[in-house]
Amino acid sequence: MLQTLFRPTSIAPLVYLRIAFGVIMTWEVYRYFDYGWIKRYYIDPQFFFTYYGFDWIQPWPGDGMYWHFYLMGALAICIAIGFAYRLVMPLFFLAFTYVFLLDQTNYLNHFYLISLISLLLCFVPAHRAFSIDARLHPSIRSKVAPAWAVYLIPAQIAIVYIFGGIAKLNGDWLQGEPMRIWLSERTDFPIIGRWFTEEWMVYLFSYGGLFIDLFVVPLILWRRTRWFAVTILLSFHLLNMQLFSIGIFPWFMIATTPLFFPPHWFERIAYFRRPEVLPTFRVSRVIFAGLALYFAVQIALPLRHFFYPGDVNWTEEGHTFAWHMKLRDKAGEANFTVYDPVSDRTWAIDRSEFLTRRQSREISGHPDMILLFAHYLADLWHSNGFPQAEVYVEAQISLNGRAPQWMIDPNVDLAQVSRDLAPAAWILPLYEPLNRDTIIVDQ
Repeated sequence: MLQTLFRPTSIAPLVYLRIAFGVIMTWEVYRYFDYGWIKRYYIDPQFFFTYYGFDWIQPWPGDGMYWHFYLMGALAICIAIGFAYRLVMPLFFLAFTYVFLLDQTNYLNHFYLISLISLLLCFVPAHRAFSIDARLHPSIRSKVAPAWAVYLIPAQIAIVYIFGGIAKLNGDWLQGEPMRIWLSERTDFPIIGRWFTEEWMVYLFSYGGLFIDLFVVPLILWRRTRWFAVTILLSFHLLNMQLFSIGIFPWFMIATTPLFFPPHWFERIAYFRRPEVLPTFRVSRVIFAGLALYFAVQIALPLRHFFYPGDVNWTEEGHTFAWHMKLRDKAGEANFTVYDPVSDRTWAIDRSEFLTRRQSREISGHPDMILLFAHYLADLWHSNGFPQAEVYVEAQISLNGRAPQWMIDPNVDLAQVSRDLAPAAWILPLYEPLNRDTIIVDQ
């Protein structure tokens, strides 16, 4: 097996990915400037919902975030043209991951994927052909790379699809929720929108998405079904792009589709035809161990929610970094109250005084974010002369159209709850059944 991982393989897929990745990332950075997202997401907020263990990561002061995105744009261009790749690629990984970790309310699965892909690209020789580096330094030129480097990124993309499908094997999705809710809001969709309230269309979308995620990778790998699978996959991503606001994700996944083709497919391009005499690559047990560890983590993370009690779509414990994409629709409000037992005073919190509109909208259905904000309020009151202040939350939330129910125990002082990775006893279990006759659509 080790010998197979280190056999010479066409470098063309890596070169293609490097260029596509650089171009798409340049476009994404431009979008942040064009839509004003840098100011809205990283300068305007006075509080950030950091990830567990990353509280020390904070935005740059002043105009620092603008300069940070200018740097990312320049790095992305350098990646595309293959200039100073060995320096630029790690810098881009650090710069992008820093932005990704700033605020949980901006979490997107494809941002996590981009962070992972940029990490993996740091270790592969994607700059050794069709690049400025190869032109400036002829000694590094090569038309082949070890097989592990060529198949590394497709393996990561396959994990996204397969675990995205596994996550859909839940009772709500198999009963058509939340797809039924979302389609009912898009009956103005061109041509097919008229059928979006029909049950057969709801189940076509739900089960179609499930089967595509689970089986599209093996169907592309098998020569007899490859072009059928590619056609289905292109239609799937283009339709998602029109139905949902999911940014560059459809384009990124479309761009990575050719990586599942056999590497020799790229050799039809004359530039990438392999040399008559192939080099040999030294078998490295260190590289093999690193690959095994990386993919063990990538398989374990999407499965960790099984170690938590309750429905992950309700508790959110183990939901991030697990490829749980478009699985839940939550509606409701989380109302915060600060109480000082010494003075017997109570303050009803207006979230708009502390959070941006986006942050306020996102936290209601996310217990971990609710806890973070409760700690922020407690610290604020403690520092202003109320050292015994307590924080309580009343959160009535509807999951996938269910009748609303309490998500957070309203009798628990969240100021006294520690933030850790243990199951949260203060998150109440989901008991409301999914009843299609009483589906609640968030207005």
